[in-house]
Amino acid sequence: MTTPHSPTPRPSTADASADAQHGAVPAAFEAVPPLDGELCFDGAALEAASGDFGRMVRQAPAAVLKPGSADDVAVMVRYCRERGLKVAGRGQGHSTYGQAQVPAGLVVDLGSLDAVEIRDDTAVVQGGALWSTVVRASLPLGLTPPTFTDYLELSVGGTLSAGGLGGQIGHHGTQVDNVLELEVVTGEGELTTCSPTERPDLFRAVLGGLGQCAIITRATLALVPAPRSVRFYVLTFPSVAALTAREAELIKEGRFDYLIGQARLTPDGWIHFVEAASYDATAEDDARLTDGLGHTSAEVQDIAYFDFLNRIAPTMDLFKSIGEWQRPHPWYDSLLPASTVDEVVTETLAGLKPGSIGASAVILLYPILTAKCRTPLPVMPDEELVYLFSLLRTASPGADSAEEMVAANRAQYDATVAAGGTWYPIGSVPLTADDWVRHFGAFWPEFQEARHRYDPDGILTPGQRIF
Repeated sequence: MTTPHSPTPRPSTADASADAQHGAVPAAFEAVPPLDGELCFDGAALEAASGDFGRMVRQAPAAVLKPGSADDVAVMVRYCRERGLKVAGRGQGHSTYGQAQVPAGLVVDLGSLDAVEIRDDTAVVQGGALWSTVVRASLPLGLTPPTFTDYLELSVGGTLSAGGLGGQIGHHGTQVDNVLELEVVTGEGELTTCSPTERPDLFRAVLGGLGQCAIITRATLALVPAPRSVRFYVLTFPSVAALTAREAELIKEGRFDYLIGQARLTPDGWIHFVEAASYDATAEDDARLTDGLGHTSAEVQDIAYFDFLNRIAPTMDLFKSIGEWQRPHPWYDSLLPASTVDEVVTETLAGLKPGSIGASAVILLYPILTAKCRTPLPVMPDEELVYLFSLLRTASPGADSAEEMVAANRAQYDATVAAGGTWYPIGSVPLTADDWVRHFGAFWPEFQEARHRYDPDGILTPGQRIF
């Protein structure tokens, strides 16, 4: 057993008065019991928890908890429940439409719970740890989580609360499919564990459950042998239909270890390309991997495994340096059945202009085999093969306003539903209560029952606007 990363040390507090230095204590928090971490009321802490990556919705909490332990989370959830205060867990605040905000309530900043421990072929990870921290801890032992989102600087608890989609899904499923056990704090303030065999109803409702039943404080993740290097291909195709046809072929064959598609708007029109990776491959494998695919151009490079996983970090640094990171991000993510994907995507792209998506927009289009997705959430369309279609917009100078982009997202949502698709609920779409019931579909009765059982007073994560 090895412990390569330990929790960030936090000062101990003997009573609530010791935290008064962090700002004026609201009356609702004057009777807080002793904590291992900090309860903050200062302007900087409240300001940081008032917004998110979307930079459109701002709602100030009354307090921010920086827990020193999972017990702190349980103590404060019980405290808030007794007083009718709302609570939400927050990882990196990478939501885009106020999902982790709690006006006049408590935000639990999970960043202080960031320990990672490697145990044989598993990683025991606190909810606030970043995926980059997890892989840096596991790689020296020759191990890796099997699947990642494309951005490593997100928290484990955050992506597991959404589902966690990425290019390895063709072999390993979503991130939530690779969770062995969770430690959570329910809306009743109970600190408990759940798994496929222990409280399985809670386990099913928390993974991809958008924080509606519990806050994830720790996860036990499966690990697999890590490759040493990656042979990385960018293959260009002439149309949406050509792209999706090849993606369908490749994911069913399992030819690549990683596979995503993108579309990019250029002055000459749209280009459509696949990013594909084969682990520990060499130039001798190129013909086997790429011959006969009908691509119009190809780029190939060899990358160390960690650098491959972290390859968009330089792009993120660029966006920060030119101000795009700090602008509103009205993102939209959907899941379309293979039977309608070409029609919906082709029509959507035809109507998009540079001002519709912004200067740093990313448009994703990649396949998912639903048989590999074994958890009920995130909700998938009812077909063997579906496609993630994402419009990751930025309200850049000269582009449409954030409000116009959100309205466009709602129209896109309606088109998605009409085409038999579903929403991957991490972006910026105003939904009604009926929309949410339709979204969860057959799982809604079980999800609603879990919410009533584990958060009977409905205090958790109100920013999702589900219940």
